[in-house]
Amino acid sequence: MNRISDKRAIAEGICRFVIEAPRIAKKRKAGQFVIVRANEFAERIPLTIVDSDVERGTITLIIQSVGKSTHLLNSLTSGDVLADVIGPLGNPTHIENFGTVVCIGGGVGTAEVLPIATAAKKCGNYAISIIGARSRSRVILEEEMGEISDELYVVTDDGSYARPGIVTDPLMDLIERGEGLDVVYAIGPIPMMRAVAEATEPYRIQTWVSLNPVMIDGTGMCGGCRVSVGGETRFACVDGPEFDGHEVDFDLLVMRNKAYHEEEREAMERFECEMGAGSLV
Repeated sequence: MNRISDKRAIAEGICRFVIEAPRIAKKRKAGQFVIVRANEFAERIPLTIVDSDVERGTITLIIQSVGKSTHLLNSLTSGDVLADVIGPLGNPTHIENFGTVVCIGGGVGTAEVLPIATAAKKCGNYAISIIGARSRSRVILEEEMGEISDELYVVTDDGSYARPGIVTDPLMDLIERGEGLDVVYAIGPIPMMRAVAEATEPYRIQTWVSLNPVMIDGTGMCGGCRVSVGGETRFACVDGPEFDGHEVDFDLLVMRNKAYHEEEREAMERFECEMGAGSLV
C-alpha cells in the first residue's frame, strides 16, 4: 500500500510528496522513474524519483499541477493512499568521474536533475548546476542544489529573482570562459532542452536530455512513448528516459506531445467541474 506520509507545497503549483514504497526505495537509482495512479479511475503518469530513504522505505516525488492527473495528485494529502506506484523504471543515469559535469534544470526539471547532480558529485566530479524558472515563485530546490554543487547559477525568465534570462545564458558563459565542460545533463521543458543541446553541439560537449513523451505502461509494450533519436525509433520508457540531446528529433517530439492537447483540455474542464461537485473520479 503506497501511503502518502508527507505532502507539502514547495512553490506555486508544485508539491513535494514522500510516499511509502520500500521495495522501490531499495532499488531506485538516479534517473529512474515510477508510474503513478492517484486512484483506480486515474490516468497512469510517469514521475521521476527525486530521492529515497531506504530506512524509512519511502521515495520522494515532486509534482507540478499541469493537467487533470497532476492536479488530482496535488489535491491529495498526507495519509491518502495511491492506487499504484510502479517502478523503478527506465535506465539509471550513466555517471562516472568525467571531470566537470553541468546539471541544468528548467522549472520542475530541477527536481529531476537533483539526483543526477548528487550522484555526479559523489563520483568525484566537479559539479556545476544551473536552475531556471519563470519567476521567483517557481524556483525550487535552490538550497538542495546549492549543497551538492561546487557552483550554482539561478536564472528567472522575468528577472524577479537572481539573474534575469534563461539557462543557456550562464551555460554559454561557462563555455566561453573555457571551463572544459565534460558532460551536460539537461532536464526541463522541451524548448529548454533543445536550446541546451544546440548550445553545446558546436563545442562537441556530450549532452544528455531526459524525455517525457506520452507514456502508458512504462514497459515498452504500448509504444506510446516512441521518440526518434539518431534517425531510429526508440522507446523512452525502456531505452531511456535519457538520450543524446544532439540526436533527438525535437520537432517530432513536440508534435507527438501535442497529439492529445484537445482531449487534455476537455479532461481538465471535466475535472474542475467534478472538483466543484465534490467528486475526485
